[in-house]
Amino acid sequence: MKKVIALLLCVSVVHAVAAIETDSAKLFFDSLEASFTYQHGEIKLDDGIGTLNVPEGFRYLDPKQAAYIIHDLWGNPHGEGTLGMIVPENIGITEERSWAFIITYEEMGYVKDDDADDIDYDDLLKEMQSDAAAANEERAKEGYESIAIVGWAAKPYYDSEKKVLHWAKEIKFGESEGTTLNYNVRILGRKGVIVLNAVASMMELPDVQQNIEPVLASISYADGNKYADFNPEMDEVAAWTIGGLVAGKVLAKAGIFALVLKNIKLIALAIGGLATGIWRWYKKKTETPTVRKIES
Repeated sequence: MKKVIALLLCVSVVHAVAAIETDSAKLFFDSLEASFTYQHGEIKLDDGIGTLNVPEGFRYLDPKQAAYIIHDLWGNPHGEGTLGMIVPENIGITEERSWAFIITYEEMGYVKDDDADDIDYDDLLKEMQSDAAAANEERAKEGYESIAIVGWAAKPYYDSEKKVLHWAKEIKFGESEGTTLNYNVRILGRKGVIVLNAVASMMELPDVQQNIEPVLASISYADGNKYADFNPEMDEVAAWTIGGLVAGKVLAKAGIFALVLKNIKLIALAIGGLATGIWRWYKKKTETPTVRKIES
């Protein structure tokens, strides 16, 4: 009987400790979520690039808050050029089922789209998988998890009328059991591209696809920055092609890809599961980030 009582006491203690830890985590997440300032309505993107009219069902976080989430919370390298992020209205950024569109701009010049119908995306995928594997040695030196591109979650598609390129990759980070969705959109403009990276779990793919059109409709280039405003006598033509945008590379004339690793591209590839990264601090008993107010 004494052994039974002792066992029951041990079980009670374990449950009590677990409850305390759960309560502590919830308090932390609630405090973290309350520290963010979300916006709705019309948002003027930095440097006069264009305008975002936050679509119904979403809310916007400005560049400083987005950078804090990407680096401090998700544990990714610092990146430049973030224009903010939009997240679903009723899902907190710290929730397990959270996902987000990260908005950036790449001033790379006018991207010609005449190669769009000539690309073999199956061959391109193999090239990308090989490059990701080769880059893992450098990632390991920097203290980041390895990346494996599992395959296309949605095969690349170019809308020649709207000048919009879509594709989605299924990515596996390190030894994680699940995989991550990296849904990419490029909106071509006169001097570069607006970049939308939807980062979520594969379970959120239907939600992301369902919201692509309203999100695209919410973003517009300012007059003078639109694709149709290109002036061949004044404007620079990008070294990038449609295939190069998908691969994240510049396609050289000799047929060799020169890998470009800068700005947000590192971040977009390094995100391994949104709130899952925050939960790791509790599971591994490591130090949690400081909840702080982001000054606008």
